[in-house]
Amino acid sequence: MTALPLTPEHWLHPAIHPVYARLLCAELRRRGFSEAEITAGTRLDWAVLHSDNRFLSFEQFRRLVAHALTLSDCPWLGLEVGINAQLSMHGALGQAVAACNGVAEALLLCQRYMPLRQRIFGITIETGELASITAVEEIDVPDVREFMLGYLAATLVRLMEAVTGQPLKNDFTMEWPFPEPAWASEYERLAAHNTFGHAQLRGLVASDLLQRPSLSADPEALRIAERECERQLTIQQQGGTLTQRIQFRLASCKGIYPSIIEMAIEENVSSRTLIRHLRDEGTTYQQLLDTVREELACWLLLKTDLSVEAIAERLGYEDTSNYSRTFRRWTGMTPREFRQSDGN
Repeated sequence: MTALPLTPEHWLHPAIHPVYARLLCAELRRRGFSEAEITAGTRLDWAVLHSDNRFLSFEQFRRLVAHALTLSDCPWLGLEVGINAQLSMHGALGQAVAACNGVAEALLLCQRYMPLRQRIFGITIETGELASITAVEEIDVPDVREFMLGYLAATLVRLMEAVTGQPLKNDFTMEWPFPEPAWASEYERLAAHNTFGHAQLRGLVASDLLQRPSLSADPEALRIAERECERQLTIQQQGGTLTQRIQFRLASCKGIYPSIIEMAIEENVSSRTLIRHLRDEGTTYQQLLDTVREELACWLLLKTDLSVEAIAERLGYEDTSNYSRTFRRWTGMTPREFRQSDGN
């Protein structure tokens, strides 16, 4: 595992497309829970979550997952959500997979372009008598790890089933990196053979599976989808969209946040142009600043022993009482009440 250390910069940076949170919400709705019940205590707004395509931070997604696990009382919920994921949920990557030549190419597309949709896991692929697909965990997430790994494994298996048009349950052996749970039989819905207690999540399959062709191979559609994936990857390698770059920058600040004019200078544009581009991406500079400050304030209260006064200073507030009033507006609680409530 190459998990990143526990720092706010890693947990609060944009990490996952909201479509994956929407899939989780859809599963909970199928189980009879209301919108209010699903978002209670998560500090996420249902309408915004289902209309705004800005990436969620890992911490935002983790909160939703942790609440969903408690609400549903279903420890294998990640498996359930991944099983129901369709190729269309994966954007340009899903389009490329649908049009590719076969399983091997589909996996290579996933390996290259998964960061376009999430930055929590990567995968490595090895071939031999048995082919192996191994998860690379980018963030250490013990409280929601089983959910995340089940989600990832089910998504990848369903992806390969979509390519081949055949169920692959009997083809896979899954090695899970956690002790065998009481609900281990649930994992047989994904793979006929499951073992537990391994160092990493790994799927093993006969190498000839990788040579199976795609039912929907379309070279022209693949070319168009890959071109879009490459365009998005280039943007990401340059720091992401303007919104994402500003989120990264603000999440990395320590006490002094740049003004919109200073941020515009960093972006080599006028403040008017910055405002217009952010509006085109569905946000404002103040909204981004408020979100980063709120998330960081809550993270520091829950994950560190810093005093309320030190956290206020870390967020750039000279007056602790002003910070406390703002925090109450964000969460409905004072910072001390929030810390004592453990964020719930």
